[in-house]
Amino acid sequence: PVCSMGNSTSRLYSALAKTLSSSAVSQHQDCLEQADSARLDPIDPKDLLEECQIVLQKRPPRFQRDFVDLKKNAVSNHRPIRVMQWNILAQALGEGKDNFVQCPMEALKWEERKCLILEEILAYKPDILCLQEVDHYFDTFEPLLSRLGYQCTFFPKPWSPCLDVERNNGPDGCALFFLKDRFELINSANIRLTAMKLKTNQVAIAQTLKCNETGRLFCIAVTHLKARTGWERFRSAQGCDLLQNLKNITQGAKIPLIVCGDFNAEPTEEVYREFSNSSLNLNSAYKLLSPDGQSEPPYTTWKIRPSGECRHTLDYIWYSQHALNVNSALGLLTEEQIGPNRLPSFNYPSDHLSLVCDFSFNQDPDRLL
Repeated sequence: PVCSMGNSTSRLYSALAKTLSSSAVSQHQDCLEQADSARLDPIDPKDLLEECQIVLQKRPPRFQRDFVDLKKNAVSNHRPIRVMQWNILAQALGEGKDNFVQCPMEALKWEERKCLILEEILAYKPDILCLQEVDHYFDTFEPLLSRLGYQCTFFPKPWSPCLDVERNNGPDGCALFFLKDRFELINSANIRLTAMKLKTNQVAIAQTLKCNETGRLFCIAVTHLKARTGWERFRSAQGCDLLQNLKNITQGAKIPLIVCGDFNAEPTEEVYREFSNSSLNLNSAYKLLSPDGQSEPPYTTWKIRPSGECRHTLDYIWYSQHALNVNSALGLLTEEQIGPNRLPSFNYPSDHLSLVCDFSFNQDPDRLL
């Protein structure tokens, strides 16, 4: 039972509880119209967090994760830009296709799982949020996050596997959110990735933003490359296509770049090397957590499927190392926190861990490489 928290929060709860049925286009249209009117009514993030916690009161508390300071005495004259990267696990795939054999179906209920996802976002308060596997954009993330002050963009996969699942909520895709009071949108591109000159089912969003505080331009991109072993050359071709697009958008690295994504590729794969060795001079932010600054984390996803345990590093935040500094990064969950049944679980809503970094602009804007 949900206790009433006054009129403003009961309106909030109705927004939170609203579930979109994909059975009729008219209902979908209703939801879009409601989302438009909802934009006029800002939400206090504390109220939304309280609503989430009421829904989650029977679940274990959220895991404690700490930020690791990586500044190395660098001085910044502006507020850091917090970027969050997360494959949130499409609801249709979690319930219908992904076969998490150790995860009870009860833990995957959308009404509670969406509150775990929102709680994580609200806890870290990102200025920019990059999500993959979003299949509840129109009924959950766009209406709520727009009311929290974010500008929202969604680009679905052309042939989403979610559509094969009975009672799905529409296609999944990539979504990008940024705080309108911190940034101004200069340019936005929805990119359908190609491989061997063929259009593929994978997509990216790239947006050029102007930081209101510093006046500096930068580009933020989000992507989700092809999954599964055996598709390494395909991912490599997709990565090359994305890099070429980003070279054009950033005028050959004149505009600083941050790329967030589930690359579905370990650091040993060719697509990883392409990003590491690109003329855009990119580095992977989470390498900085390792003692030598050269090694990726041991895992960003950890699950158990019928074929066995899958522990992989697939998620990255790449950044222009000549133009941006990484001030801090959010530590990952430990094996003990994750527990023997792995992810997702009653504690954690996705099979991928969220990555969060604080960036600042290099103080020498004319320095290129």
